[in-house]
Amino acid sequence: MVSSRGQSLPAQQAAVHASKASASTPSRRRGAVLKRAILDAALQQLSVVGWNALTMEGVAAQAQTGKAAVYRRWPSKEDLVADALCAGFPELSELPDNGSVREDLIELCIAMRDVMYSPPGIALRSVIHECDDESAARFNALILDGLVRPSRRQIGELVQRGIRRGEVRPGAAGELVGDVIPAIMMYRAKMYDSDWQPAEVVRMIDELMVPLLAMEPGGA
Repeated sequence: MVSSRGQSLPAQQAAVHASKASASTPSRRRGAVLKRAILDAALQQLSVVGWNALTMEGVAAQAQTGKAAVYRRWPSKEDLVADALCAGFPELSELPDNGSVREDLIELCIAMRDVMYSPPGIALRSVIHECDDESAARFNALILDGLVRPSRRQIGELVQRGIRRGEVRPGAAGELVGDVIPAIMMYRAKMYDSDWQPAEVVRMIDELMVPLLAMEPGGA
């Protein structure tokens, strides 16, 4: 059978099929674009299958690339996941300044909560629960670098600013003060499955940090 344009129907059907196949086939990616696709695929696979079932082949399939492209960049699953978590881990926002140490700490804690419950944050905690001790030590370092140390630094800056404003007692600038909030947030997230909604953040600041820093409840 021949169409009005002189092309046989089977030829037309073949052309349509080829066009659809071409549209569904990803373009060839290289460099940073391919690397980003693989890292995103690793996080996606972690959220679906977990650490123990994660494979380099599964990540390659998710990224729609060959496993050789994955192994060329990362010799092991640990290396791949570490890079994926580092690349996807959100940074804490700039130091808040609401005119009150209490309000600043509340805003900072909500930002910390957003990091903890971001897709990379959730993936990182699940990895630590599943992997062996050697790998866990490596991924714990990611938590320290990505969340604990930045938050401790910002808490310390808020306390120092509060001292200068007269809101905080001078003796509250010790190193351990910066550990309190990250420690309690991670402890309650793990032991009580807390997702740190804003009301719980406010309660922590008012019941724990306000007395610790000798501020008046409600701010300066």
